[in-house]
Formats: sequence, C-alpha cells, structure tokens
Amino acid sequence: MANIKVFDMTGKETGTLELLDSVFGIEPNTVVMHEAVKAYLANRRQGTQSTLTRAEVSGGGKKPWRQKGTGRARQGSTRAPHWTHGGIALGPKPRSYAVSMNKKARKLAICSALSAKVAAGQLILIDGLNMAEVKTKTFKSFIDTFEAGKALVITPEVNKNVVLSARNIPGVKTTFSGVISVYDILKADKLLVDKEAALKIQEVYAK
Repeated sequence: MANIKVFDMTGKETGTLELLDSVFGIEPNTVVMHEAVKAYLANRRQGTQSTLTRAEVSGGGKKPWRQKGTGRARQGSTRAPHWTHGGIALGPKPRSYAVSMNKKARKLAICSALSAKVAAGQLILIDGLNMAEVKTKTFKSFIDTFEAGKALVITPEVNKNVVLSARNIPGVKTTFSGVISVYDILKADKLLVDKEAALKIQEVYAK
C-alpha cells in the first residue's frame, strides 16, 4: 500500500495515510491516459461552426446574363462558390465531436494518472483543506507553502470558500472528488488533495 505523508495547511506534517495500490500504486498506462485526454478535449468542443451553402446565401435567383452570345462563360447564379459573396462549397456544418470511453478504460486512466503523480512525489495530502472565509491572499500562501505553481486542489465536496479563494490565482484549479479528470491531473504540477477526498476517490475507484 502507498504510504503518503499528510500535512496541514501550514505545511506541518501531521501523520501518514495508507492508500490502496490498486488506485494509487499501479503501473501507469500511458496509452489509456492519452486516449482519455483526447476524449476530454474532443468533448469540450462545441461543434457549432457553420458556413452557408449556395442554397442558403441570400440572392442569386436571377441568371447573371443570357446563356449564349456574350462571349463570357455561362453562369446560372451569382451565388455559386466561385463568385464573390457566393456560398461555401464543402464548408463546416454543426456536428458532434463527442468521444466515449468505456467504464474500465476511464477507471484505468484515472488510476494511472493518480499513480503517476504519487510515483513522482507530486501528490500531497492535506488534513482539513478548508477556508473559514474567502481570502485569496491566505490561499495563495497555502499554495506557496507547497511550492505548487500549477496546482489542482481537490476537496471532498464543493467548497465555496476554497473555490472563491482560488479562482483568481493563476495556474490553480479547484475541483472535488466526484469530478476529477485525467487531463486536469496530468496538467497540474502538484495535486493538493484533502485527506477525506483521497479516501472517497479510493472508495470509488477501488471497486
């Protein structure tokens, strides 16, 4: 079992916590993590881009000039793709970029990402990660204590004071144990995880 040190918000060590190797100590599967990141980024795309075809562009109902006798090429509409202000040929239309992963692959990707952070010494457990009031300066001091530039802060539940205290700090993102992604985990230099959140994650992904 992975034995990880636990600190309070001032950086003082308060003990250790044993976490299951099946969640925090597996051999990271880079292929599955890559697939999870690709799926995450693809699913963030709105897919609302749209261009007008020649049928949708306003105008062009009248034939520009007669078919024969002018010496010019025959034209049927001023809204054909090769005309200025004409429609777009083969342009993008609204579509879904959604990519799905099966449950086992998602679980393996999350466990791989967490295990990679543990192996690199970039997962730090915090005993009682909480803010009595919204105070960015105090939270920035907490982040600096652990020298976490780009940090992912994970709490057991949505903690309004933590979210509001961290939102203006560059490179710091907050989430809770029920909503974690491989992309956010890998993007962060360090994970600052509430001890209770770590136990909840373990409970979910050890099944």
